[in-house]
Amino acid sequence: MLTIYGVYRSRASRVYWMAEELGLEFRSVPVLQARRLAEPLSEDAPLNTHSPDFAAVNPMAQIPSIKDGELVMHESLAINLYLARKHGGPLAGQTVEEDGLLTMWTVWAASQVEPHSVRIVLTYDNGLENSEEGKQTIAAACQALRRPLAALEAQLAGRQWIVGDRFTVADLNIAEVLRYAQSEEALFDAHPNVKAWIGRCQSRAAYKRMQETRGKEPIEI
Repeated sequence: MLTIYGVYRSRASRVYWMAEELGLEFRSVPVLQARRLAEPLSEDAPLNTHSPDFAAVNPMAQIPSIKDGELVMHESLAINLYLARKHGGPLAGQTVEEDGLLTMWTVWAASQVEPHSVRIVLTYDNGLENSEEGKQTIAAACQALRRPLAALEAQLAGRQWIVGDRFTVADLNIAEVLRYAQSEEALFDAHPNVKAWIGRCQSRAAYKRMQETRGKEPIEI
């Protein structure tokens, strides 16, 4: 059985969404981010990214990780590419060319989008969105996202999905990376194809199941 290490309120959410899309049976092992705990190495601390037991799974001390049989993998976007390829179906590439495009768009999301979208969500998580420093951070991140979003806007012109004629792992991976920036409504209003596309992604039943579970997790520890 597939084991997913990580809480839903983390990048593990995208792996849980993928598992739901594929209809996979899985075991969830909640692993908290150490930064959410005052003393992550104390004896009574819940399992977290600094816990020795989790370090044995991922020495990089990051979530998510998975164990699938004897295979242990890290890096959420790579995990999703693996799961799509292993289990096939419409989320995976149907040709070598499609597979290459799914990888290209996923790497693009990791390198061109996520560094900036994460700056936005962390500003909100730290309660700094209304501070002068926070406003400047958000403005700079939005400015940096304009070129990537313009490229995605063009890719989605006249089409529903990013690769092929169906929802794929590329749509899931990119939608999750961009979710961190969705607080900035003006950014999405300026890119109507992207805004409509992410709405389609987030209307899927598997996404809603993931978010329902995520919503039950405590925000504060």
